[in-house]
Amino acid sequence: MTHALLLLPDFLLIVCGFLVCRFTALDRTVWNATERLVYWLLFPVLLFTAIVRTPLDLGASLGLSLAGWAVVGGGFVLTVALRHWPGVDARLLSSGAQVAFRFNSYVALALAERIGGSAGVAWIALLVALCVPLCNLGAVWSLARHGGQNTLRELAHNPLIIATVAGLLANLAGLRLPATVDMVLGRIGAAALPLGLMAVGAGLELGGLQKAPRLAAALLSIRHALLPALALGLGALLALPTGQAQILLAFAALPTASSCYVLAARMGGDGPYVAGLVTASTLLGMLSVPVALAVFSALH
Repeated sequence: MTHALLLLPDFLLIVCGFLVCRFTALDRTVWNATERLVYWLLFPVLLFTAIVRTPLDLGASLGLSLAGWAVVGGGFVLTVALRHWPGVDARLLSSGAQVAFRFNSYVALALAERIGGSAGVAWIALLVALCVPLCNLGAVWSLARHGGQNTLRELAHNPLIIATVAGLLANLAGLRLPATVDMVLGRIGAAALPLGLMAVGAGLELGGLQKAPRLAAALLSIRHALLPALALGLGALLALPTGQAQILLAFAALPTASSCYVLAARMGGDGPYVAGLVTASTLLGMLSVPVALAVFSALH
């Protein structure tokens, strides 16, 4: 019950976003603009300040970094293997593959603070910095056959990558923000989590999964069962400190990125199908994260 309650505030914000979008004048037009605000300004500021405020020892976090890459890479390899599944729809797989290895950074940061405080946020921020480029590379590669987008250009213009890299460089250089600047940036970043989570709720949709339910089940099983199991094994294999191992496991059990739909729609994929996957993953994440953390507590 304790672990389940960790995600309850985030889940209620998602429900709030769903209800506001469906039953008030604040419809999709409003939330489309909100998503852009969060993606281009609020969330990058949050990432930057979270990294700058907490000193990072990359040597002490090397095992966590390698494990994060292994989790994302494992998810990507498993989705590629699905191409050999008899009867799989190549376009739907290319569109939905990203759901299996991408993660919802909004939920990640909110959850990390509750699990590990400022250290947990710093560890998650490091995983975001290292894994967002890898996730985007895999997602763009999967969708490339349906659009003419340049993979390197997509990565170079990603605001989350820019913010996290800038934060890491500033942290390693020993930069400390003036008190007034830190306060302003802190207030801007504080708006990212509630608005981001409500935007996830505003975009919930399940109907698209009817096109290929077996493929959807496979992709969601990778995201919410196989990757947490992989993370649990990696934590033990690499002898990660307890706090880092717990953050890694929570990271692996997260719901997928809500921006999967945006990328799929922009690059010619099947948007409704991906929207359904994102919705299902968001709901499953409310179960997979508490279960994973409960298993971790039982083993430690």
